[in-house]
Amino acid sequence: MSNRYAIILAAGQGTRMKSKLYKVLHPVCGKPMVQHVVDQVGELNIEQIVTIIGHGAELVKEQLGDACQYALQEQQLGTAHAVMQAGSQLSGKDGTTLVICGDTPLIKAETMSALIKQHEELKAKATVLTATTDNPTGYGRVIRNKEGHVEKIIEHKDATEEEREIKEINTGTYCFDNKALFEVLKNVSNENAQGEYYLPDVIEILKKQGETVTAYMTGDFEETLGVNDRVALAQAERILKRRINEYHMRNGVSIIDPDNTYIETDVMIGQDTVIYPGTMIMGSSRIGEDCMIGPHSEIKDCEIGNNTVIRQSVAHDSQIGSNVNIGPFAHIRPQSNIHDEVKIGNFVEIKKTIFGKGSKASHLSYIGDAEVGEAVNIGCGSITVNYDGKNKYLTKIEDGVFVGCNSNLVAPVTIGKNAYVAAGSTITEDVPGEALSIARARQVNKENYVQNLNINK
Repeated sequence: MSNRYAIILAAGQGTRMKSKLYKVLHPVCGKPMVQHVVDQVGELNIEQIVTIIGHGAELVKEQLGDACQYALQEQQLGTAHAVMQAGSQLSGKDGTTLVICGDTPLIKAETMSALIKQHEELKAKATVLTATTDNPTGYGRVIRNKEGHVEKIIEHKDATEEEREIKEINTGTYCFDNKALFEVLKNVSNENAQGEYYLPDVIEILKKQGETVTAYMTGDFEETLGVNDRVALAQAERILKRRINEYHMRNGVSIIDPDNTYIETDVMIGQDTVIYPGTMIMGSSRIGEDCMIGPHSEIKDCEIGNNTVIRQSVAHDSQIGSNVNIGPFAHIRPQSNIHDEVKIGNFVEIKKTIFGKGSKASHLSYIGDAEVGEAVNIGCGSITVNYDGKNKYLTKIEDGVFVGCNSNLVAPVTIGKNAYVAAGSTITEDVPGEALSIARARQVNKENYVQNLNINK
């Protein structure tokens, strides 16, 4: 097997997106388009990946990191000109070079692998990835000779009316013999409607030299979609969302309404988990088996155990154990660790808190910057008062504590093991284990107060 290289074209600004964000950094199902491409190329046996950057170069490099090398295209003078910028890294090397655009987030590693395989088996100098579509407007057309071999590729703007009737299009993904590619690039001209150096012209030059040029047609046009504006971005989002949801359903996850369920690419979900409509599961979330998520829940970067239920709630960047019941309308904020068999009820907010096994906060509470032990009951309306306007402080609630309703635990404070806090208390000092703490004003009843008030009127 020959050496393999890849060039990813990601230099364009994407003016049709009408955005301050550079085109290839627009996300599809939570991941920038160019990251999708790099991830799929990374699944191939590629020795060296060079990404061509231009507009937003530093932001693209920040996103992709050391997954590839970079070459700068200072002026965007066409796709052939972009590929030329990789010459210092690749020119003169033996092997096969894959060229792919960074705005094709739906392309699969399997398709690129099949393209490379055919290219190498036929010992071609170039192989074009093609597809057919009923509406080829805007795409370069693949012109074949009588034998069915690729004769040339003509851009839409340069095509005749007859050529524009052709349904087979150039997807913008190619394989080349690497040495031949960089030799031929020297001969590409910009004598066309746009005054640019087109990469498809390499095909025509190779044909004139008598070299073998082939085409590999994918049966899935959607996979080759290039995103140039917000309409295409939404289309790519819809296609990838469907692909992701089908993947999970085929692996034993029940998604009640796939059209209204949003799951990002890196999410993992266990068998027999049920996802209800309106739910968004994002980032690197990991959800166990036999869970129930939703409806209308938002999960991001969370690790969730088995048999856990999360209804109409938000959870970010947290660990949630097994047999946990959350919601409805709860908010699990970042850096929380919810242990097994916990109940977090309606309108409860947890932030940067360890919540011990079997503990409960059933309704209307805020627990922030706290360590809650096992088998703790936190009554309705109770809060940890963790912020003095400058600094955050820790509240420790040890095992077996019962906190009565509408209590304020003013941090830093520790409630000892098996202690009781009377309802309505404002606790400002540590409570010893096994103690009952009452911190509220004595009740005073003023008899006949209303009657006297009326007399005074």
